[in-house]
Amino acid sequence: MTEFLRDLWDFMRVRKKFWLAPIIIVLLMLGALIVFAQGSAMAPFIYTLF
Repeated sequence: MTEFLRDLWDFMRVRKKFWLAPIIIVLLMLGALIVFAQGSAMAPFIYTLF
């Protein structure tokens, strides 16, 4: 996993694709929100957003 992140960072740095960083961060945050809220009482409210 660490090697993948290093390769991704090298790709963005070499090819000047820094605009990908916010997209990746938002996708990771949404994924974490779905995983952590799956067992909570807020799950029905979060799933209505999608």
